[in-house]
Amino acid sequence: MKVIVDAMGGDNAPLEIVRGALEAHAKDGVKIVLVGRTKDILQAVRDCGEGNLPAGVELKDATEVVEIADDPATAFKKKKDSSLTVGLTMLRDGQGDAFVSAGSTGALLSGATLLVKRIRGIRRAAMCPQIPVAGGHAVLCDCGANAECTPEYLLQFAYLGSYYAQRMMGIEKPRVALLNIGAESEKGDTLRHEAFPVLEEAGQAGRIHFIGNIEAGDAMLGGADVIVTDGFSGNIMLKTMEGTAKFLSRELKGIFLSNTKTKLAAGMIRKEFDQFRALMDPSAVGGTPFLGITKPVIKAHGSSDARAIRNAVRQAVTFAQSGFIADVESNIDLMRLGQAENV
Repeated sequence: MKVIVDAMGGDNAPLEIVRGALEAHAKDGVKIVLVGRTKDILQAVRDCGEGNLPAGVELKDATEVVEIADDPATAFKKKKDSSLTVGLTMLRDGQGDAFVSAGSTGALLSGATLLVKRIRGIRRAAMCPQIPVAGGHAVLCDCGANAECTPEYLLQFAYLGSYYAQRMMGIEKPRVALLNIGAESEKGDTLRHEAFPVLEEAGQAGRIHFIGNIEAGDAMLGGADVIVTDGFSGNIMLKTMEGTAKFLSRELKGIFLSNTKTKLAAGMIRKEFDQFRALMDPSAVGGTPFLGITKPVIKAHGSSDARAIRNAVRQAVTFAQSGFIADVESNIDLMRLGQAENV
């Protein structure tokens, strides 16, 4: 398995990206292609304590970098020799099995869509991270790739999330719910009103396990395995979760360090507190796949450190081997409005 890594993408590039990729190679046996400015990558390799590139790690030169200020819709086209564009082109051409980048989300999505291409029949690729909920994790689909959606998009997100939960999380019959402001079927805006019967029909046909609407609070309590929503609402939910986790962690730390008594209490529950922090740590998962693309493209967090990149590479390998893309391709006719009844 060979993973192409954008060495120049992210806040901590190239050092932390290269360090994480090298760790994935050394500890997990993954073949790596580092894409970016040769001089900068080789310096990062030396800073990691390596005299030369280890066997099984390749370097592909790319002279440009997609910056955060670049227009995400056109950056990969204007900077054709960027690490992002070169890496995605390599993936398209079969020079690797998956691509990992901590760079611009918009540019990565645009490049993946136009270079690697969507699976035939998929209207929009979706970002579907695993989010921590009571009792484990749930798939949030979409979390920001598609701010404006149609009922057909949400239907496809439901299938994509369901297949992902089955293949990547081992959930045999994922519970699929539509994120809404209430559990009743009549709640919500026009999109939710139109999407509900479409999802309900797919559920009644036994193609997905649709359980109805769900409020964000109930979703966080583990009420569903797949949370379907438009990218605008999903991104707000995700960012609110991340901010709440940081707030709680900071406040709890302040309480535990306030006096001798609480410091002693903190020492007694340090292991449990670390487990709580780990549950909310996005670095533990590493990245989010773009579901609906013909080959695995993983978006790592922009602030990823070496640990996050190693986990993103590991996730890329697991995703590439999961059979998810084949599931989507073989069931695409069920995922289009007006088609399912003819299958």
